[in-house]
Amino acid sequence: WHRGAPGADRPRPVTAGQLRERGNALFQAGDHGAALAAYTRALSLCQAEPERAVLHRNRAACYLKLEDYAKAEADASKAIEADGRDMKALFRRSQALQKLGRLDQAVSDLQRCVSLEPKNKAFQEALRALGSSMHEKMKTMSCTDSKVEQMFQILLDPQEKDVDKKQKAAQNLIVLAREEAGAEKIFQSDGVRLLTQLLDTAKADLMLAALRTLVGLCSGHRSRVGYTRAQLSLGSSRLSAVLGVEHEQVSLAACNLLHVMFDSLKEGMQKDFRGKEDAVVLDSSKEQKVLIKDLLELLSLEGASAHGRDNALNLLIKVVPRKSPKDINNSMSLWVIDQGLKKILEVGSTVCGAPGSLPVTENSRMSASVLLSKLYDDLKCDAERENFHHLCEDYVRSWFEGQELAGKLRAIQTVSCLLQGPSEAGNRVLELEGIMDSILSLCASVREAHQLVAVEALIHAADKAKRASFITANGVSLLKEIYKHSERDSIRIRALVGLCKLGSAGGTDFSMKQFAEGSTMKLAKQCRKWLCNEAIDAGTRRWAVEGLAYLTFDADVKEEFVEDKAAMQAMFQLTKSEDRSVLYAVASTLVNCTNSYNHEEPDPQMLELAKYAKQHIPEQHPKDKPDFVKRRVRKLLTAGVVSALACVVKSENPALTNSCRELISRVFLALVAEAEDRGGVVAQGGGKALIPLSLEGTEVGQTKAAQALAKITITSNPEMAFPGERIYEVVRPLVSLLHLQRSGLENFEGLMALTNLAGISERLRQKILKERAVPMIEGYMFEEHELIRLAATECMCNMAMSKEVQELFLDEGSDRLKLMVLYSGEEDEKLRRAASGTLAMLTALHPPVCKRIPQVTVHWLEILQALLLSPSAELQHRGAVVVMNMMAAAREVAEQLIASEMLEILSVLAKDKDKPRVAQAAQESLERAVAYGLIEPSPRQQ
Repeated sequence: WHRGAPGADRPRPVTAGQLRERGNALFQAGDHGAALAAYTRALSLCQAEPERAVLHRNRAACYLKLEDYAKAEADASKAIEADGRDMKALFRRSQALQKLGRLDQAVSDLQRCVSLEPKNKAFQEALRALGSSMHEKMKTMSCTDSKVEQMFQILLDPQEKDVDKKQKAAQNLIVLAREEAGAEKIFQSDGVRLLTQLLDTAKADLMLAALRTLVGLCSGHRSRVGYTRAQLSLGSSRLSAVLGVEHEQVSLAACNLLHVMFDSLKEGMQKDFRGKEDAVVLDSSKEQKVLIKDLLELLSLEGASAHGRDNALNLLIKVVPRKSPKDINNSMSLWVIDQGLKKILEVGSTVCGAPGSLPVTENSRMSASVLLSKLYDDLKCDAERENFHHLCEDYVRSWFEGQELAGKLRAIQTVSCLLQGPSEAGNRVLELEGIMDSILSLCASVREAHQLVAVEALIHAADKAKRASFITANGVSLLKEIYKHSERDSIRIRALVGLCKLGSAGGTDFSMKQFAEGSTMKLAKQCRKWLCNEAIDAGTRRWAVEGLAYLTFDADVKEEFVEDKAAMQAMFQLTKSEDRSVLYAVASTLVNCTNSYNHEEPDPQMLELAKYAKQHIPEQHPKDKPDFVKRRVRKLLTAGVVSALACVVKSENPALTNSCRELISRVFLALVAEAEDRGGVVAQGGGKALIPLSLEGTEVGQTKAAQALAKITITSNPEMAFPGERIYEVVRPLVSLLHLQRSGLENFEGLMALTNLAGISERLRQKILKERAVPMIEGYMFEEHELIRLAATECMCNMAMSKEVQELFLDEGSDRLKLMVLYSGEEDEKLRRAASGTLAMLTALHPPVCKRIPQVTVHWLEILQALLLSPSAELQHRGAVVVMNMMAAAREVAEQLIASEMLEILSVLAKDKDKPRVAQAAQESLERAVAYGLIEPSPRQQ
């Protein structure tokens, strides 16, 4: 080979015209997302109005293909503003309007197209089809009028005895209400009043039909919600009365309707009927307060059913507290505390079986505790919290002071409720004069109901070390007496839990034991015995799990528990029982068995100082070492722990609190610690369960669940682990692991998992882009830790398959490309491989990058030469591909390459038969140089 004459071409910046042409080519090739990006970038460079109109018209075509009809209409309208005779823009807008359901406007645009080009058969055919579509719609609407009247006549006619006919009419009404046109027709036909009459029939099937139809009317429509609420509140609130009926399905349907009404009031207008709504001005906050007031009234209403009360509590939990601390307005929570805190405490203080007590379920008091806790957490300052405390203290005093024994029991039950909810408030009322003494004295009561209340309060009170030591001194002997001598299982098991809790006051500290050696093992054995006894009711057996939740701080207890298959199966079975308050205890037991609680290794120097100062030093149990933990995890997996937890996560229940979610996330993270266990976890539903855990709950819980998802994504085929649409739901949790406050390990695992996803499809890469992950990935490419830096570079390599990311490498003032070139010359071979792979992809997919490489660093030539001379065949191949792409991109770049020692290197590599891929790339580079006239072919090739 011989060098030829150098050229003098200079690289030129890309123009709007070039970008438009590129967009046209991409659109023709079917890459509508990339075409849209090209047109959008062209718009940012273009000032001339006619050219901008064409770009808006082209973008409208892209949006139509991407099924984003609102944006298609907006872009087509901009093109039409510039040129009212633009037939392509008019036709595209008519297509978008048709999809948006605005048929009259779509017809108008098509008629304009036909008038501009009368002989165009496509326009004529589209207009004909749209005309017949409108005719059908009008015909349907006119038929609907008579249908609605007919359905109501059938349902409200007391003489109509045909049950099938009534059921069909009810079902038709529900189906009709799901479509906007049908819902509007029902509404216009005085439907709300007629549906209210159906509610007044007190017949379950008619009430269900009415409630489900009202759901369709109220979904996403504030004005209808306001009118419906007003109609249902005439006289007394029908809706809260329906919520409180004995029929569970009717009560649940009423709860669902109320939830829909709240959502519509909060989120406002969601559908394309804004014109009709603009005329109606509603005070959403006032409307919500009216609905909430009805729910609060229901809580203390004696005639309301137990499940109706539960539904009201569950709804208040969902709709009152702020969804996020970022929302600064907590006025609704403050209003509920002022208006209804005492009503919530009425449920929490209910003593089952006492004369005049409210009807409650096994879950009612737990739901009240959860609601109180959420309200307390929603408070923002000390003054608000003090008000909460005073209201609670006043309520407890009102029952305790100057009242008979029944009043004292209500006060103690309230203390239990608060200790399980906002514990700060619980601890405050516990310190009121006489409360603790009454609890201890009532523990010895001869009446089972009184003992139950007192022993439970004592268990909930023994939470802090200070109080635990006080109760150990004053209550342990009492609890032992009750446990040994009581004839009632329900009392004995609670006394046992009290002893368990006090016996575990040292937590995981092996040296801090309250009781004699072996006592905790005996207590644990008895707990397992209770747990497996199916003759005992589930509500009592769940206390055995409560006991194990405390005793499993002891590693000897953990070891025995995971060997007892029957006990594990019984515990998992309890999670499916009616009494869901067992969930937290189950999760706590599993956290202890898997050692997934927080435990930091003490600083050796601090340990020495502590010994010198004769301070207490926590000790780890020998059976809490990693090998023991790993064996316990395997036994739990074999026993079916994943299926049990997946069922728990799937259930909608207030007992599944954020704290409970966090514990379950911790367990899942421990279960996927070993790569070989991850497939089994996914097969039993663990992957599906982790997604909701990673999206809501405490920050710690979400992070633990996201890290577990990352571990699964790194070592499993993501498309198998998260089939179908589920794979796209995994992206957001993984991106959350890249936030700066996360640990280095979490950052690393998040990057590794995203790398796998980014390599699967363009749609996944688009999802990662949408979650704004690219700037974070770039940030970690500068990380000092070599593994994080490598993972970020590999992730960027896969992301570079997207057009948007390729464009980023050409941004003015950006060092992205420079960094990638410099990393291709680093000593770390893995980093060089990732960076040079990115360069190879970029130069192949986005030729303008080739021209930019010589401009980013003076070392570019020596870095490429070093790649070609590397002992690694893989690095050589990547370097050869980069050079080949650069040679093909522009003559002036090829000149710079050939003017260096690159010619000699390529000549040698082109003859290397041991590395055919490298030789092929080198050969193509030399042939390109010949084509440019930069070198002469050798005589042999001539």
